[in-house]
Amino acid sequence: MKIVVLDGFTLNPGDLSWDALKAIGQCDIYDNTPNELRIERIGNAEIVFTNKVVLDAALFSACPSIKYVGVLATGYNVVDLDAASKAGIVVTNIPAYSTESVAQMVFAHLFHIANQVHLHAQAVSQGDWVNSKNFSFCVSPQVELSGKTLGIVGFGQIGRKVAAIGAALGMTILFQNRSVKTDIPEEFTQCQLDELLTQSDVVSLNCPLTATNAGFINKSKLDLMKPGSILINTGRGPLINEQDLADALNSGHLAAAGLDVLSTEPPEADNPLLTAKNCYITPHIAWATKEARQRLMSIAVGNLKAFLNRKKLNVIN
Repeated sequence: MKIVVLDGFTLNPGDLSWDALKAIGQCDIYDNTPNELRIERIGNAEIVFTNKVVLDAALFSACPSIKYVGVLATGYNVVDLDAASKAGIVVTNIPAYSTESVAQMVFAHLFHIANQVHLHAQAVSQGDWVNSKNFSFCVSPQVELSGKTLGIVGFGQIGRKVAAIGAALGMTILFQNRSVKTDIPEEFTQCQLDELLTQSDVVSLNCPLTATNAGFINKSKLDLMKPGSILINTGRGPLINEQDLADALNSGHLAAAGLDVLSTEPPEADNPLLTAKNCYITPHIAWATKEARQRLMSIAVGNLKAFLNRKKLNVIN
């Protein structure tokens, strides 16, 4: 059995082991694969793993040996599921491996915006405290999160974890979700999106990207947000109209944004958020703790073993 990993670097830049996968069959593991080399590298492989390399109908036609595609992520928009199904190819993904890590990144961004620790540490290292007449000084306003309202868009496992952490900090929790949630703490309040936006001091996007919600955070929705509020996005970049967000930041309507995702990754040099006021961007690393990546690796191997044993595990088509 031949197994091909098309873009394994982000999952395993060298600190994990591929041995569990290699024990199943012959493995060709590539750090990255450009589109023009997809077909050549897959060849007659039966098993293909991808993270961001697109697998479409033309590729499935050119590589008829493929029986199984393992997406090394939760989102699976890189695979044409209809074409895979028509070709008899089973496709799996990796759900719920990064809940703790992504929720942690939500608050990494929020704490950074609230306290600007790096600015104060920098000021100390360059001698500003040594030369200060006062025992304490601030180079940016300090914000206490307790008592603030946290609005969470999307109340799956990550949204629930974000809510739990926010509540532990003393924040009031609002959330919006496509379906009604009943198994929630009584202090959490489900509401409509517009109500959440108008009442929240901090809005965290933790919903999936779908065919109907691309760009839903646009000028009209941003205008509903409180002046001086904060937007955090660890979901998917295309949820936001990036020019509209840049305008809201540059005008001062929003105090800040913390983003781990953008509409195109890596971003184009002219992306307006790269130069927007008080916009803090990390390069899609919320999922990338070693602990989360190890879980991802283990689930990916488990998915393949289930397929080989004629069982369904995390099948999405």
